[in-house]
Amino acid sequence: MDQSRAPIKEALERFKDMRIVPFDVPGHKRGRGNPELTRFLGQSCMNVDVNSMKPLDNLCHPTSVIREAEELAAEAFGAAHAFLMVGGTTSSVQAMVLSAVGRGDEIILPRNVHRSVINALVLTGAIPVYVDPHTNERLGISLGMSIAEVRAAIAKHPSAKAILVNNPTYYGICSDLRTIVQLGHAAGMKVLVDEAHGTHFYFGEHMPVSAMAAGADLASVSMHKSGGSLTQSSFLLCGPAMNAEYVRQIINLTQTTSGSYLLMVSLDISRKNLALYGKEIFRKVTDLTEYARGEVGQIGDYYAYGRELIDGDAMFDFDVTKLAVNTLDVGLAGIEVYDILRDFYDIQTEFGDLGNLLAYVSVGDRERDLERFVAALADIRRRYKRDKATLMRQEYIAPQVVAAPQEAFYADKQSVPLADSAGRVCAEFVMCYPPGIPILAPGERITREIIDYIRYAKEKNCMLLGTEDPNVDDLQVIRGVVSPAAN
Repeated sequence: MDQSRAPIKEALERFKDMRIVPFDVPGHKRGRGNPELTRFLGQSCMNVDVNSMKPLDNLCHPTSVIREAEELAAEAFGAAHAFLMVGGTTSSVQAMVLSAVGRGDEIILPRNVHRSVINALVLTGAIPVYVDPHTNERLGISLGMSIAEVRAAIAKHPSAKAILVNNPTYYGICSDLRTIVQLGHAAGMKVLVDEAHGTHFYFGEHMPVSAMAAGADLASVSMHKSGGSLTQSSFLLCGPAMNAEYVRQIINLTQTTSGSYLLMVSLDISRKNLALYGKEIFRKVTDLTEYARGEVGQIGDYYAYGRELIDGDAMFDFDVTKLAVNTLDVGLAGIEVYDILRDFYDIQTEFGDLGNLLAYVSVGDRERDLERFVAALADIRRRYKRDKATLMRQEYIAPQVVAAPQEAFYADKQSVPLADSAGRVCAEFVMCYPPGIPILAPGERITREIIDYIRYAKEKNCMLLGTEDPNVDDLQVIRGVVSPAAN
């Protein structure tokens, strides 16, 4: 196929020349009804914020230009089929899980998944079988899935319908995806891959293996992260064993019927850009990141980790475009460096957690931007360095699963003070965002260790989300279920 084409863009350009008088939605009528918004976003944007119609196709049931865009994306990503997703990668992950498992089905997955995965378990009623990830003690971060533990989970749960894998994690860590796919398929299980942070694996050189290249059945690709499209746009990729039209029916259960053409055209143009120039783009991103990693390493105390951590198992490969920096030896939590960079140096990084900082590097960055980032880190070390003895290191706490997420989420609940919640079973989510990996998910027992972790995260000004109580002073728990011995 001709990857230099962008069918949705071409259709929108033809549409603009048609001079159609709009008696449909959206009600701003090409911006005339909302002059302030038009001045803010620009007339060009408002002209193409339009509704589905025959010349522009329909996202729910595409037959022309959107279908062409899907076919071009499938070819570019090496998939049997590709779906344009306008509800973020959250909607893509949910559709992926709902396509593979149903109520009561087991799904094998690491616990350090994004909340969207566990949200999907709440929606479908599937039962998680967690493979606890290994942890790097120095960095305090969870790694990938050990092959031995995946084998053990398959042997113990042979009726599981699917395996879900992160490729990569937020920190750039990859599991042995090819082997996991082989193990899953040999056991009759579908393999699903959350590739929210792995768009570039399909187009860059010397990258970790992509889901489709590894033979996975479904993959959610967050195109807006490293692929250049607008925020909230994503692809859902299908392997040849999946019934694509059934997957589309699943997508249409939750995705909007009013697909944004701004998001769709951004996917179309970005796919074209990566198909034509992806190698060059991600070669530049890799060079910039490796340069910055070396410069950070010269400052002292900070550790910008990379491929030296590869162990051939739980850290099978590493995404070198991720500029993740451990801050603990400076005596500062990652979230503290994150806040200082934003508040005093006008530098916004992707996230900071209890021990690490992630600077997301893309083709839009310049060498002088990275030099400013490195200089700021050096200045922060000089000004703010302190004793690290009081810092919490461990980022991952293995869960004690008592009930399925759906059962717990819809159970009869009561609110209890955080301080008195040990032994209770959580009925809501608690997570730091970013990265959006739950500290607690519905159905998991609250322990003293988790309470201490939440208190520490609050003290360090982490953004805690998912709870009914915005201050996280109280938690929703399943009424009457308690085990005071939990610690």
